[in-house]
Amino acid sequence: MLTLTVENDFEDWREKARALLLAGISPAGIIWEEPGQRGLFETDRPLPPPTTAPAPRVSREFLSLAETIAHHCSAGRWALLYRTLWRLTLGGESNLLKRTTDPDVSRLFRMRKEISRDIHKMHAFVRFKKTGENPETGRERFMAWFEPDHRIMPLTAKFFQKRFTGMDWAIFTPTGSASWDGKELRHGPGVDKVEVPEEKLDELWRGYYKSIFNPARLKVKAMQAEMPKKYWHNLPESDLIESLISGSRHRVQGMHKEHLRPTTSGGKNPYLKHLRKLTSQDNNSVFIPDDHIGKPLDDLRELATCCQACPLHQAATGTVFGEGPDDAEIMLVGEQPGDQEDLLGRPFVGPAGQLLDRFLAEAGIDRKTCYVTNAVKHFKFTPRGKERLHQSPNPDEISRCKPWLVGELLEVKPRTLILFGSTAARSLIDPNFKITRLRGIVPDTGLAEKVIATVHPSYLLRLRDTPQREVEEALFLKDLQLAR
Repeated sequence: MLTLTVENDFEDWREKARALLLAGISPAGIIWEEPGQRGLFETDRPLPPPTTAPAPRVSREFLSLAETIAHHCSAGRWALLYRTLWRLTLGGESNLLKRTTDPDVSRLFRMRKEISRDIHKMHAFVRFKKTGENPETGRERFMAWFEPDHRIMPLTAKFFQKRFTGMDWAIFTPTGSASWDGKELRHGPGVDKVEVPEEKLDELWRGYYKSIFNPARLKVKAMQAEMPKKYWHNLPESDLIESLISGSRHRVQGMHKEHLRPTTSGGKNPYLKHLRKLTSQDNNSVFIPDDHIGKPLDDLRELATCCQACPLHQAATGTVFGEGPDDAEIMLVGEQPGDQEDLLGRPFVGPAGQLLDRFLAEAGIDRKTCYVTNAVKHFKFTPRGKERLHQSPNPDEISRCKPWLVGELLEVKPRTLILFGSTAARSLIDPNFKITRLRGIVPDTGLAEKVIATVHPSYLLRLRDTPQREVEEALFLKDLQLAR
């Protein structure tokens, strides 16, 4: 049995692994230890001497993966890497990395994902504090303390160098440190703890965070998934989080009351009846605003953030209202927000939106000149693990969301209205509308000078790369060209 220690360094492991591989020593005959670790077994034999013989070739994909995994905190990473290397070379499994269901490969990819997530969190939650100025250069000095899950300081230092190149800074973590003086990026050892002083900018940061906090879009579990509590003590805004969460319900109720009050002119708010109908769980009727209402889109959008007309608001991140010029000549209406739209609060920004942008450009339509929205304003989904799978809205949900869509239509007054998918058409034209029967220009709707019904871009995505998709894409482009 051979016991080896790797000094938390990829090159050190690579050199030892090369020697072991050339000597033909299998993974079962090696114990890999961390620096300072003293196992039960002493080294029975020394590391094989260096040799000039060429080592078995291995793909760049594995080397890149191994260099990343070397920064993982798992004590078993070196053994896992060598076992995989052995299987890829002497084991005759050259295509091993393509078998994602293999336990070793699955674990490697999971570890890489954990490191990637840790890097993302460090980019997001490092908070620099000013400590003074360099008397020679006049450059401001900053420092930060962060506690990542893995040894990622070498992987993130260049990011901070590029982003904060105009100031001198130092970042300390338990497993490594880095500093930048405007000329050289230096790496150093980790430290147990660094006390970062309070500074004036902390109060400005708290004010900014408090001003952008939207209680109507608050989902505590989603927030804590993106900003885990373990990072809070390093964030200046953390002392506001608990109070903002606890007061969010009262603020939303206050927003409701504010919009239900009489107007300053003494008359009733024109959307009073509208909101009462929407927030009534026992009333299935739908109030359609009259032409004379004329509420600005910004007011309508703000009212919609408080919508609780159907149960969809309970699971969704928030209301996804339409966006675009309030005098757009073309209005695009989809079904409902998807996963990315729900998180970002904007319509058609996911894969279907990207495909739509491409076809709009081919059809000679500038999306920036269009008003883009959905028939249903909340994301309906079924959770499956960490994923949220799309579900089509039912007739009642479409009906309860219709007043918002009609309000948008009356405000924008588009000359051309394009409806993507049956849900949009059923909301505004006919509950029994079918795209397969009435595709193209739909006459006599009274909604706009020209109304066009076509498939939803997500339908094209589901077809993948098949001859049928080529046909459907050509028809979709033809439908969009009708808008011109």
